[in-house]
Amino acid sequence: MKVRQLFVSCGMLLVLMMVLAACGGGSTSSSSGTAAGSTPTSASSSSGKKLIVIITPSHDNVFFKAEADAADAQAKSLGYDTLVLSHDDDVNKQNQEIDTAIARHAAAIILDNAGADASVAAVKKAKDAGIPSFLIDREINANGVAAAQIVSNNSQGAQLGGQEFVKLMGEKGNYAELLGLASDTNAAVRSKGYHSIIDQYPNMHMVAQQSANWDQTKAFQITQTILQAHPDIQGIISGNDTMALGAWAALQDAHKTNVTVVGFDGSPYVIDSIKKNGIKATVLQPAAQIAKTAVDQADKFIKSGSTGQPERQLVNCELVNAKNTDQFGVFGPK
Repeated sequence: MKVRQLFVSCGMLLVLMMVLAACGGGSTSSSSGTAAGSTPTSASSSSGKKLIVIITPSHDNVFFKAEADAADAQAKSLGYDTLVLSHDDDVNKQNQEIDTAIARHAAAIILDNAGADASVAAVKKAKDAGIPSFLIDREINANGVAAAQIVSNNSQGAQLGGQEFVKLMGEKGNYAELLGLASDTNAAVRSKGYHSIIDQYPNMHMVAQQSANWDQTKAFQITQTILQAHPDIQGIISGNDTMALGAWAALQDAHKTNVTVVGFDGSPYVIDSIKKNGIKATVLQPAAQIAKTAVDQADKFIKSGSTGQPERQLVNCELVNAKNTDQFGVFGPK
């Protein structure tokens, strides 16, 4: 009996040693690329590649999906792993996603931010953690915090849109303006650009101006309300294409398709509408180009510590109307 107990005890000891060896053996790899509690010596994913985190508003909007897809493809082509996230214009969610980038020891963040003021602290937090942020589409109200802020020249683009709107309206008539999200500097810059042109024409009368927060459904509802108050309206100029589509849908419902609508973004949906003589024009932002440029500059910064460019960079927009729709694809020239 004692001999049998001895064999059992030895067997249990052998099993225990094997379990311990399996749990704490020679491998030092982990899913995050570093052992728990250690300080990373380089930003890398579990594949050994460096990680670029891409954060944008909701991909339900084709513009934000296009820039995220372009950044993702460019980063992968340069040999990086990527993590693509959406903050849905929720600052708290954005903060959590930047915390995720920090926890994952990202090499860089590509960010279309959730607010010009509200995003400053999170971008600075990433910088303090050694992670540079490359802002696209929307700027923040701070200098020296982001490594780069690459955006469309919204003032130049809005002036193009304003000029086309006045021309289409015959330099006269009652019109409404749909504004974007108040926390987004682009909304104010575009409106100011529109009015720098439109206000030069004394027979152009703005009878309504309201924010639809870049949202199509909200723009549809607001346009319905505007039409009730101003049934003789002749034009609507919109801060983005998503709202322009909402306005056009409301006009179609009201059988007022003679009203001139001009948008801003260069959405494929709006370009298709222009081809069908619906919405009359849009201002194209080169979203894909901007996203790729941000990734290229992130790559250069990771390798050299500098982009070689000023922090704030503007990329000019292009007017799209019935004469040139065939020249453009998904947020850029074909």
